Amino acid sequence: MFSHARSTEHRGQDDLLTAGLGLPGLQDMAAPAFADLHHPTAQELRRRAVWNNWRGIADLAPGGGYGTLYGSVANVPGREFSAFAMLPGAHQPHRVLLQLPDQFDVQKRCLLVAPASGSRGIYGAIAVAGAWGLPRGCAVVYTDKGAGTDYFDLEPGLGYDNAGQVAKPAAGLAFTPQPATGRGVAFKHAHSLDNPEADWGRHVKQAAEFALETLNAQLPQAAPFTFENTRIIAVGISNGGGAVLRAAEDSEPWLDAVVAGEPNILAQGQGARSLYDYTTEAALLMPCAVPKLGIPSLPISDARCAELARLGVLKGDTPEARQQEALDALHASGWTDAAIRAGSIAVSYDLWRAIGVAYASAYGRYPFDAHPCGYWYSAITYPVARALTPEQRIPLWSDASGIPPGNGVVIMDPHPIVDAGITGLRCLRALWTDDTADGRRVRKGIEETRAAPPRAGLPVVVIHGTDDGLVPQAFSSLPYVAMAQAAGRDVRYWQVKNTQHFDAFLAVPQLAAVYLPLLPYMYSALDRVDAYLDGKGALPESAVIATVPRLGKPLAAENLALPH
Repeated sequence: MFSHARSTEHRGQDDLLTAGLGLPGLQDMAAPAFADLHHPTAQELRRRAVWNNWRGIADLAPGGGYGTLYGSVANVPGREFSAFAMLPGAHQPHRVLLQLPDQFDVQKRCLLVAPASGSRGIYGAIAVAGAWGLPRGCAVVYTDKGAGTDYFDLEPGLGYDNAGQVAKPAAGLAFTPQPATGRGVAFKHAHSLDNPEADWGRHVKQAAEFALETLNAQLPQAAPFTFENTRIIAVGISNGGGAVLRAAEDSEPWLDAVVAGEPNILAQGQGARSLYDYTTEAALLMPCAVPKLGIPSLPISDARCAELARLGVLKGDTPEARQQEALDALHASGWTDAAIRAGSIAVSYDLWRAIGVAYASAYGRYPFDAHPCGYWYSAITYPVARALTPEQRIPLWSDASGIPPGNGVVIMDPHPIVDAGITGLRCLRALWTDDTADGRRVRKGIEETRAAPPRAGLPVVVIHGTDDGLVPQAFSSLPYVAMAQAAGRDVRYWQVKNTQHFDAFLAVPQLAAVYLPLLPYMYSALDRVDAYLDGKGALPESAVIATVPRLGKPLAAENLALPH
């Protein structure tokens, strides 16, 4: 079940929570440097991965309140234990990593199990779970849930070992594609052949099993650590939030509570839509719609809208008419203006296309060279595809987000460049809308991700920003909570006004002026759940939280309006 075990110590100037960087180091705009660019140590790679994952999740900007108003960057000494975990029947492993603080409370026996957000690597939930649990003496176990930053450069045949260092398959890699030869770059979320999203709940449980096994080995005087005598709280945001809700379905009572933020979850009925459905819709229509909400368009957006008009997909006679037509179509399918405004962030980063391309491969279980719309991934010296350079390859594990483009890896579009990418986007959309063999294959994979209600009696808190434009609550958490409550489950729901999907983007002053971070509500919900499990308080009541935007001022408690 677990292989390639590795353990490390992190004390003094190299702690568990910030790798010795502290808040000033995490706020530094430059990534921690390697002493030798071509031969970074495992410790240097870890520090850089921790830096990137903090900055990818939390708002660390001055005035944002992190580390002063909410959250912790305490120096927490301890040890880490990592391994590759393999689900029965899987083609590829997922990473698991336990952080065991020296001040672990063997009396309370608290364990947080935390799947990474998005497609991030093994430290992709450190700002969510580690920041709350480690300073309190809880152990925290992470999983990349079958995604992560374990890319594979096909021409030289190189991937990443358990320490994140570049290696050949013989050394034992976290991801080796099948086959392992070809051109371009493969990555685990898209090309594992496992449809990892269908197994997110199992990844979470297996990570908890790894943690208990490790605790038994490392703390024999306090053993045994079991599901029955260890408090286990599952917590995650975004895809991690979806993963903990999938773990909550397990009929075995191994979980004590679940806290899920902005979850990518596909429920039954009540307006539920799959991520793939609304992502491919947004990729086509949202660039054309956002100008009607006062958001400037991008040149590529204008070109795509013109191409949609030429093809007759949009039928308006003028650009303004076509913009209104696109906005009306989004409204008709359930998008709110607030979600579209925040969704314009994904438009500007070409994130809708990036998700559609990668998830089509994942859901359909396609190998790296068989995307149904012909896409593939590579490094490039325009216009020629090539292998990664050593300077790109070496920091990829520590620096990447898990979904290209980025860090030297680009999406290769086989369609004519003159159509602004619309041919490929329409192909991605057709995998959802059209009755073809590839469409049925992708939709089958999507159906495998559909959620069921949580186990009866399990406390669940769901938190979602009402302005989320990447995973709109109308398509995800709202129908999930309705489904769960209709089944008689104890699910509490915080809907947070003026909050979108990406706390990290609040470093941009224009966004910080109108949006608030989600992490304070995650930490507060964990506080409330922990007190409830201690018999010292009640679970939080469901609420619509009326926040107050900062409008350029430093974040204050009155902005957050946290329930008491």
